[in-house]
Amino acid sequence: MQIDIITVLPELLESPFSHSILKRAKQRELLDIHVYNLRDYTPYKHGQVDDYQFGGGAGMVMMPEPLAIAIEKLQEKIKYDEIIFLTPDGETFNQPIANQLSMKQNLLLICGHYKGIDERIREHFITREISIGDYVLSGGELAAAVLVDAVGRLIPGVLNDETSALSDSFQDNLLAPPVYTRPADFRGWKVPDILLGGNPTLIDEWRHEQSVKRTQERRPDMKAE
Repeated sequence: MQIDIITVLPELLESPFSHSILKRAKQRELLDIHVYNLRDYTPYKHGQVDDYQFGGGAGMVMMPEPLAIAIEKLQEKIKYDEIIFLTPDGETFNQPIANQLSMKQNLLLICGHYKGIDERIREHFITREISIGDYVLSGGELAAAVLVDAVGRLIPGVLNDETSALSDSFQDNLLAPPVYTRPADFRGWKVPDILLGGNPTLIDEWRHEQSVKRTQERRPDMKAE
């Protein structure tokens, strides 16, 4: 999979993609991430990419021309399955969306800044708009990092144990069950006996019951079964 990102602050994305699982995914050539500086594509002096909004009002708007140039230049080299704008008013990102996107081959992410991007870019280039939550960030870079991490870990071969992702929270519309490790008795706090019994069937049943219980208690909006 290849994920390209257009941003005005590429340095914000250096660390998230240089460590842990995403670093391993790149080293194994399972995930290719390219970050492009929007200022490299602007025809305006001093790297200008934003201007005052028509009609007045506080806050600057990212201009259409630099974005259009950047997107079209990248499209000359690659055909994108989705061109995604990270924005607070997009559809809320969740595990099913991450699963969908992990099946794609090429994604282009647009990181907004200021008051957002010119609406004409959204109308003519963007194929999907995604929000990571009902709050506003200073820019789309952190949202892009969240999306890439959530999607990248689902690519076959990225995780050492591919079944691990299948038991994550939200995969089956359930929260994950409690987990324990050694020692079995810590300060008198003991691991449930069933996990020490070695019966896979009973353990699976217990874990499912715990997932349902936890989901009902903590996320009643989810239909736990």
